[in-house]
Amino acid sequence: MQFEFRFETTRPADAPIAGRGFVPLCQEGRGSTRQSEAGKRDWLQVGARRIPLQTVRHRRARRYVLRLNRDGAARVTIPRSGSIAEAKRFATRNISWLEKQLLRQASHPPGAKPWRLGTEILFRGENVRIEVGVAPNIIRFGSESARVSELAGDFRPAIERHLWRVASRELATRVTELATTHGFVVNRVTIRNQRSRWGSCSRKATISLNWRLIQAPPFVCDYIILHELAHLKEMNHSRRFWREVARLCPGFADAERWLKKKSELLA
Repeated sequence: MQFEFRFETTRPADAPIAGRGFVPLCQEGRGSTRQSEAGKRDWLQVGARRIPLQTVRHRRARRYVLRLNRDGAARVTIPRSGSIAEAKRFATRNISWLEKQLLRQASHPPGAKPWRLGTEILFRGENVRIEVGVAPNIIRFGSESARVSELAGDFRPAIERHLWRVASRELATRVTELATTHGFVVNRVTIRNQRSRWGSCSRKATISLNWRLIQAPPFVCDYIILHELAHLKEMNHSRRFWREVARLCPGFADAERWLKKKSELLA
């Protein structure tokens, strides 16, 4: 099942899902998502609005899952044994949920807020304030500093680039440390600008992580890394997989709770 902590399609805690609760992480390779009928667009009447309905088949999905994209389109993930017809019925049964999400979306329009002097951002789980540095065109935030073109603009692009570099250095090192400690062999580590997941693990033993994790506390980063390492033994989200996660990271529930509460604050 795909990693479903989505930035562009955030799934609230009450999102409709047919069956057992939501599972947060994924593995790459087999089981990737694809649109079930390319080029075909369906529509769904939600109150006074008519919104696009997208159906996406996922080979590893076990149940139907409904989400609302930031562009206002509804999306239903279809399990391997499911059908498009049942996906449409599932969406129709949850019209009231979609209507609530559309209202919530309208009251919280998307768009990254600018980061300026005085703005507080998350870094390693702590709120740090963006301040003027000691040298010209240098800003400070926590233990880090970055060069900007001017001190009156939006610092988000410069800070995000800097955080990505920090993540590339620190998260990759941490993967190696945890893999060695727990006896895993990782062939490659990549730090990416993923928009739909915190991390993934491929069958070729490649661990990919979202650079935004550098904003989270160390125990959350460790959980995501250990979750992906567990996929090297179990490329699924079975009970055996979760037992392996619990063995590697006994406090993983605390990390999941932190992500549920704070994930929207990451970049």
